[in-house]
Amino acid sequence: MTTINAAMVKELRERSGAGMMDCKEALVACNGDMEKASDHLRKKGLATAQKRAGRVASDGTIQSYIHMGGKIGVLVEVNCETDFVAKTDAFQEFVKNIAMHIAAASPLGVTPENIPQDVIDREKEIYRAQALEMGKPENMLDKIIEGKMSKFYKESCLMNQPYVRNPDMTITDLLNDMIGKTGEKITIHRFARFQIGR
Repeated sequence: MTTINAAMVKELRERSGAGMMDCKEALVACNGDMEKASDHLRKKGLATAQKRAGRVASDGTIQSYIHMGGKIGVLVEVNCETDFVAKTDAFQEFVKNIAMHIAAASPLGVTPENIPQDVIDREKEIYRAQALEMGKPENMLDKIIEGKMSKFYKESCLMNQPYVRNPDMTITDLLNDMIGKTGEKITIHRFARFQIGR
């Protein structure tokens, strides 16, 4: 049995941003293994996120981010349950990081449901034409298009994108971590991205 000391708790806290007691519990549960304890905290964050899913996130903040000397600008609305959480530095930083990610990664919508139908139809039409051009049989087209659309959603939907500051995490992972830390339901409600000349 590994002895859990304050330095280990501090290191895990810095890695994960989770509370001291949560870090200590995770280290005890994982016998001092830092990697396993990190995963343990992320899973716990996901469990908290699922428990909170039915709650109402009616507070929050709108954050702006201007990039590249005014060439790209983002407005994003992120909701949480209470004004108390909305005003914390951690929440404000989270929203700012989301805005910066949107500026860099240029998603088309928060989820597939937010992508305009005409964009989806156009993509499907392009994939169909590509498959026919390659001589793929007609009865395989739907399966091929479905696979390509799955990749398109991964690249184009904010929640599916790898986080630009840590590509090992998706934006969904980042959000679930934040839910785990705050204990509140948090949703990325909507965003607008502006780029000069587009």
